Amino acid sequence: MAELDVQPKQSRPWWIWLLLALIVIGLIALLRGCNKDDNSVTGSTDSTADVKAVTLPEWDNVNFNASEAHYEEITDTSIAVKGDDNYTIYGLGENILFASGENQVQQSAEKQLKQISASLEKRFKGVALAVYGNTDSTGSAGLNKELGKERAESVKQWLVKNAGFSADMITVMSKGETDPVATNQTASGRHMNRRVEIVAKAK
Repeated sequence: MAELDVQPKQSRPWWIWLLLALIVIGLIALLRGCNKDDNSVTGSTDSTADVKAVTLPEWDNVNFNASEAHYEEITDTSIAVKGDDNYTIYGLGENILFASGENQVQQSAEKQLKQISASLEKRFKGVALAVYGNTDSTGSAGLNKELGKERAESVKQWLVKNAGFSADMITVMSKGETDPVATNQTASGRHMNRRVEIVAKAK
């Protein structure tokens, strides 16, 4: 009868168990750290979005068909004021801000701009503004878009230079020929369409 050589089962050294335990603890700590980082990143993104909502208004959402408003300091009948709970819009209507094809504010419009500036200072001091440039339909749509931008920039520079507004708080926008207030088939209609609208974000 063959003799079986049975050896007693050897136990693993203690340090292997210690190493496995440390690896498990390390993995748990790493997973918890990742979750914490994800939360902090999400939190910081949310707070950044909140800051943007205050400092960078959504200028594409302005309601240019808002109700008419009346401010006692606006006495010039060529200035239209309208707005809602979010924005107030100062529009220069029948007076001609710009000659056809030009992008420099004419001296004849400075009286109205001074009145608008005084109202902005009184009611919206320190808030963000946007200046929208509008043109008639003379020329191509692309050129009118660029001309609207140049006109809005011209009014912005006037506000900065003559009324002391901060350039950082004024955004330039252009609607070009896309939002006429009168027909482009007549000279008087084209004059009305060459305009700017200055928008103030409500506090």
